[in-house]
Amino acid sequence: MGYLLALDQGTSSSRSIVFDPQGNVVAQAQQELLQIYPRPGWVEHDPMEIWRGQLATAREALQRAGLKAGDIAALGITNQRETTVLWNRRTGLPVHHAIVWQDRRGEPLCAQLREQGHAPLIQSRTGLVIDSYFSATKIRWLLDHVPGAREQAQRGELAFGTIDSWLLWQLTEGALHATDVTNASRTMLFDVHRNEWDADLLALLDIPASLMPRVLPSSADYGKSRPSLLGAPVLIGGVAGDQQSALFGQACFTAGMAKNTYGTGCFLLMHTGDQAIASRNNLITTIASQAPEASRGSLPRAGEGWGGGGHMERATLPSNAYALEGSVFVGGAVVQWLRDGLHAIEASGEVQALAQSVPDAGGVMMVPAFTGLGAPYWKPDARGTITGITRGTTVAHIARAALESIAYQSAALLQAMSRDAVAAGGAPVSELRVDGGACVNDLLMQFQADLLGIPVVRPACVETTALGAAWLAGLAAGVYRGTDELAGLWRAERRFQPTLPAERAAELMGRWERAVRQATAG
Repeated sequence: MGYLLALDQGTSSSRSIVFDPQGNVVAQAQQELLQIYPRPGWVEHDPMEIWRGQLATAREALQRAGLKAGDIAALGITNQRETTVLWNRRTGLPVHHAIVWQDRRGEPLCAQLREQGHAPLIQSRTGLVIDSYFSATKIRWLLDHVPGAREQAQRGELAFGTIDSWLLWQLTEGALHATDVTNASRTMLFDVHRNEWDADLLALLDIPASLMPRVLPSSADYGKSRPSLLGAPVLIGGVAGDQQSALFGQACFTAGMAKNTYGTGCFLLMHTGDQAIASRNNLITTIASQAPEASRGSLPRAGEGWGGGGHMERATLPSNAYALEGSVFVGGAVVQWLRDGLHAIEASGEVQALAQSVPDAGGVMMVPAFTGLGAPYWKPDARGTITGITRGTTVAHIARAALESIAYQSAALLQAMSRDAVAAGGAPVSELRVDGGACVNDLLMQFQADLLGIPVVRPACVETTALGAAWLAGLAAGVYRGTDELAGLWRAERRFQPTLPAERAAELMGRWERAVRQATAG
């Protein structure tokens, strides 16, 4: 029937969504995920809870859809990136809780690597800046602090994986230890140019190569799930980290196309084609996907096309598509602060009406640097500021400034990306496709278009992260012939056209940059 099942394992919940071949949601199920905070700055998840919840939602989604496993052409996996699990290969049990991408315990080692001058090497190989955000220092911490872990790893008894690898292992009951190129590119250990684990970086971090999974394209034959799990074996055909999956689900298949996900934070990715652009503006270079145009018959299968130590035989695989990425640490979270901190609203959905009760922010500018500033500033010591307050300032002006701060931060990111693209011989972004919870806010989307001077486009299907994984799996299963067909399935729900004169938009961005300098001063 061509139905596709997407397993969407996120930071706060595990979800499963069934799509029909046209990309419409047929049914979905979701379970919240317990957040574990052992110490300030530490964030963990229980890997077994992740697996149990993901399996339960997959079964529930199938039941709600009135389908059986045999009706599913393939399943795809998309996941919270960088979150790190170590488990025993024999028992299949984790040796410790998963260390979540938000966790900062690796920062002392990152500082040491920076001080030793390793930043240029790491950026040239991986496209990443040195940060505890990525998986490498999380692996090292587990090896150094879990009793017996290093000795077991040296004996080849342990496996490392990001959440996709953990789910693949569980789905195949230990038959497959693998990941895809997008997740591998977020570890700070993967050479994104050569498509292989980097021996120099593994040695630098003192991480045994035997821990590392095999790396496959984002769309590939990963094998089949065990029949007992869903009632019949299902082809696993697609894997991608959540932001790359959203880029794919937004049909951003060619250089210059970009998407922004407005969640707790914001994640903006711009497709750069087969060119891995080294950013001059403090952005990250990452692999967007590796999805062949051909159907299943010419796709690599799990275990084929491999050399030793997880090396991919590049001649057998499609070429990488790359992206520039920037992250805003506080996006929709600023609305939560209005609700829970200021008690300006009772529910997040009230913010648009409150902000629209005034014609503008009245000169108020908010920089929500609650946990520092991310790209393109990278100022971890920045703190939140509100400037421009007068006797006439009301809570509505502050609410509007808070909402606008999301658009200002995203505009700064996209402008940095466009400068990088132009410097590399490309063109600036001509439209921005949007998704995530905050994209339903029309006031925010219109202001975003006004600041950027380009259309902001909201899709008919806002479940783009899960849809990307489903489409990748559909390519592997032969449901789709290629990305041209997928681009034809993508539909816009609304286009927000810029209405602000370019001079006024530039003036507002200048005010924003001055506010950022105040937030980072001293």
